Amino acid sequence: MRPAIETAIHDFVAANRDAEARFLAEVVKAPSDNPPGDCAPAAEVVAKLLEGLGFAVERHRVPEALVKANGMVSATNLIVRRKFGPGPTIALNAHGDVVPPGAGWTKDPYGAEIADGWMYGRGVAVSKSDIASYAFALMALERSGARLAGAVELHVTYDEEAGGEIGPRWLIEQGLTKPDLAIGAGFSYSVVNAHNGCLHLEVEVRGRSAHAAKPFTGVDALEAANGVLSALYAWRRSLSARVSAIPGVGAAQMTVGLISGGINTNVVPDRVVFRLDRRMIPEEKPAEVEAELRRVIGEAAKAFPAATVAALRILLAEPLRPTPAGERLAETLVRQASRVMGEPIAAGGVPLYTDARHYAKAGVPIVLYGAGPRSIEDANAHRADERLPLADLYRATETIAATLAELLGG
Repeated sequence: MRPAIETAIHDFVAANRDAEARFLAEVVKAPSDNPPGDCAPAAEVVAKLLEGLGFAVERHRVPEALVKANGMVSATNLIVRRKFGPGPTIALNAHGDVVPPGAGWTKDPYGAEIADGWMYGRGVAVSKSDIASYAFALMALERSGARLAGAVELHVTYDEEAGGEIGPRWLIEQGLTKPDLAIGAGFSYSVVNAHNGCLHLEVEVRGRSAHAAKPFTGVDALEAANGVLSALYAWRRSLSARVSAIPGVGAAQMTVGLISGGINTNVVPDRVVFRLDRRMIPEEKPAEVEAELRRVIGEAAKAFPAATVAALRILLAEPLRPTPAGERLAETLVRQASRVMGEPIAAGGVPLYTDARHYAKAGVPIVLYGAGPRSIEDANAHRADERLPLADLYRATETIAATLAELLGG
């Protein structure tokens, strides 16, 4: 790329730092907790902010029945399209829904307070920051003077925290977008070309209630559930040996995150339900992962023949795997990020799962890159006092714009 284009992009981002920070602050101040997932109002806030930057914004409201089937209240996905001529279409996707704030905050979760160069607020790093970085990168690209061939689309979706089925996947299945390449929200100090998949199972154990004075007249669902859980936890130790060859991904994991059941303290519990999260490394096959889990549960249940045990799949997210088609995209991002950040930036994997899987499943090469500190721990992602260094916001914006300019021929 010509140094003049890089300089023009840098100068635009530098001149618009305050405007970008104000834009991000307004996005953070619009609550979009998921659950409960009433996200259409927040999407409208973002749509108006984007229109204030001069973009034409398409609002694609997800049908109410589909929203409710996915455990949400409302969802509107946004698309901005900028066409520069014949050539590839590159999509930039960030999600605007966030996990609820939880306890322990020392800042207002919706205040977007800035302290010592960091902005604080729920979603400021994951991933409302990239709504800002992608929008301002597109503006920087347009004003850089680069000769471009192709198109850029901004996709702002609102269901990632609920599983991601009515965001990018819905847009693609409805024929509303068909990009050739995609970049998803990430962190400034790595380019992510692989991530874990995830399987959620809900296990229901049914027994028969009885008075606590005569527990032997009932079937204790909690006792049976305890047997199944003990077997799962014993089996979990074997996962430490299943380590991905992709740097940054680590080993396969299993967590039981929810459990409920029982009627009262003096009643033998007739029903216990728990949900488990099984993170699968990119080398694993989802069908085999699920079959193995069901075998472990089924074998443990045999010790409690009077109880019934059933497992229901709640979520299956495919792993993201590196692809030859995505190599150029990753290489370009690595080179531009290293230049802008002033240090070597590498490509690798993460143990999370993201909406990137929906683009990959549709045959769209995708990698993750965006604004954020070095890790989710530094960002306090999904924890109290989530935060973002504003310097990283600006550097990520410059990196994205320069990458787009190079990929589209500038």
